[in-house]
Parts: sequence; C-alpha cells; structure tokens
Amino acid sequence: MKIFRIIPVLLVLCLLFALFAPCALALDGPQLTAQAVLLADLDSGAILYEVNADARRSPASITKIMTLMLTLEAVERGEISMDDMVTAGADCRRGMRDDSSSAGIVAGEQLTLRDLLYCAAVASGNDACNVLAAYVAGDIPSFVALMNRRAEGLGCSQTHFVDPHGLSYDNLTSARDLYRITLEAMRLPSFMTFCDCHAVTIPETNVFPPRDLKSSNALISDQGIYGDRYLYEGAHGVKTGYTRAAGYCLISTAERNGLRLLAIVLGCDGPYLSDTDTRYSFVDSAKLYDWAFESFRTRELCTPGQTLARCRAASAWGDDELSLLAGGALSALLPAGAEPELRLEVADDALQAPIAAGQPLGEAIFLLEERELGRVPLVAGRSVDRSLWAYVARTVKETIETGV
Repeated sequence: MKIFRIIPVLLVLCLLFALFAPCALALDGPQLTAQAVLLADLDSGAILYEVNADARRSPASITKIMTLMLTLEAVERGEISMDDMVTAGADCRRGMRDDSSSAGIVAGEQLTLRDLLYCAAVASGNDACNVLAAYVAGDIPSFVALMNRRAEGLGCSQTHFVDPHGLSYDNLTSARDLYRITLEAMRLPSFMTFCDCHAVTIPETNVFPPRDLKSSNALISDQGIYGDRYLYEGAHGVKTGYTRAAGYCLISTAERNGLRLLAIVLGCDGPYLSDTDTRYSFVDSAKLYDWAFESFRTRELCTPGQTLARCRAASAWGDDELSLLAGGALSALLPAGAEPELRLEVADDALQAPIAAGQPLGEAIFLLEERELGRVPLVAGRSVDRSLWAYVARTVKETIETGV
C-alpha cells in the first residue's frame, strides 16, 4: 500500500477550520553604529536580527572568551585545578602595549588559576591571558594553535587567532563565529561565574598586596568609570573589547519577561574613534534588547490533546468525524502579532479504519514564512471502527480505478 503526504487535503482542512492563518511580518531593526551585529534567542537558538554577521572583523578582547573556555575545559577534564598556584613567566606581557588592559601581573608573580581567570574576565587582563595560555598548553604559541583547532571544530570558518588576548589586529573572526564560540563557552558551569562578575578582590600575592578589579562591562556593573550610565536591567556578562582596528565590541546577554537573549555588536563607534564621549557598544546592545523585548513574544502553539483538525476516516462506521490531536506541547518565540502556519503530514493509510484512540497518525508542523518552528506527534482523538460494507465498496472502487 502506498504511503504519501496528503498535503492538498490537509491544506483544505486548515482552510476549513481556520486554525492558523499564515502571516508574513517584516520587522525593521534598530538604528545602530555597529558594523556587525547578531541577536539570538538563547532558548530556541533563533537568530532574531543580524547585520554583516559573516563579515571578518578584528574581535579585540572578545578573543578572551576562547582563552577562558579552553582553560575551563582543561579544568573540567581534570588536567588542571582552580586552586593550582601558577607562576607568571617572562612572556607574561607578550604582545602587550603600555596602554593595553592589564591586571598588573609581573614575571615571577604567583596567583591561583582561579584568580588568573578573574583577572582575564573582569579586568580584561592581557597579561593574565598570556599566563593562562602558557600554563594550559606549555607555551603561548601552542595555546594559540589549540585555539584555532577548537574554533575549526566548532565550524568557525571565518576565525583565525594569533594571540590569546586579542591585541593583535591579525586576530580575525565574525559575529556568527563568536556566537558559536560563546554558546559553547556558556555550556561550562563556571564560565558565567567569571564573565558576569561585577568586581572582585584578588588576594595578596608574593609580589603585590590585594588588588581590586572592576568589570569593564557597563551594562552589568555601575562600579566602573561610567557609573550607572549604561546599566541595563536584566543584563549579564559576557565580554567587552576595544582596539582601534576592532572598534568597540561587546557580547552580552539579557533576560526579561521569560526571554533570554544574546547580543553581539562589533565595530561600534566611541571615544578615541570619533568626536564623541559615548561608548556605543553599550548603547547599541541596549537598543537591540529594547527592540527584541518589544517586538517578540513567546507563543504557545499547541497543548497536549488540543484538536488541530477534523476529518473523516476511510471505511469508517458512522458519520462522525475523527479529531486529530496534538500529541505534545510546543511553544516558540514569534514576532508580536505573527500567526504561524500549521501543516499536517499523515500517511495515506493512517486515516483508514479501524483506528485506535491515541494511535499515531503523523506529525503537526508549525512554520513561519516557511521556517520550521517545531513539530509534535499527531494522534487520533478516539477509536474508529471499520464498516465492512464501506471497506468492500472502497476496495472495489479502487480496483476498478486502477484496473487491477
């Protein structure tokens, strides 16, 4: 017996019962200074907005996300420990300029691995990244090679690293590649502990007294030089970045009304780049979040047992219709006011009596502008007995029509 998708019948069913009407809703994004942008929903993985997301750009200190991730992965594997005492080598300032961000680490200084991670994440210490790289891989070049292998393994086709901190203009990546890297890093339980830290005190070392570090991410902390000027409700780490080649960069997350978003802005305008005292990486990120929280809603598409369509089962006894029910729940993030399309896929013989209540019949697929939002099983709402006379009549009719 042939099995096929009865799409024409199902489209008729959708029209008859008017369950879901397809609707295309184009959304204009906010006006930004960023040269590359990616905004994603963390729960569904849907990309809500992007501009030049695959363009190669210098990421500046956003590079440190990969350094933190590789270090934390080595901890997860048990190769190193957070409590390890690490001695800074003579190469701890490799690739650094006098005006570059630093945790003030000097050769011969001893810090725990945990404190080095705070120095890298909170103070954006380039020196801390050099020390971490040498400790994890034996030397800095070997660590950089590890960075590139890890990026390649994540499918980051636009990414190439030359240092563990991002000062070199030859570090290259894209907003989409950084999205892949950041998602992978966020899977590590302790990653956000470091990247979402507002301020921390590093204990006394063999060289220096305790030092206080403050986050450079003004979306999450009012303790830096910007005060509460850019503070954003519901925002959390991940990492800031700046060089003249990269512009002002920021990867952050924000949560509000059940939505969890991640924003990447690269190449934003700001001080030292033009006649402005505004750091637009914070402004652009806030604009993206405001736009998304206003423009999108999480919608319940179906609930278990909800009737999605009704039809007559072939060879059924009686005239009652068969309800096709959702076999599970499904929700999705949608533009406000948008209505998804419902498409049912059912094997031809699945709708032939006899049918048992709860019997799988196929799948219900929800789409928006031909993009699949999700699918749930489609099940029979009740049992349907076979009518012998209807079955015989149908069989004879099919035999005559096919000439068999």
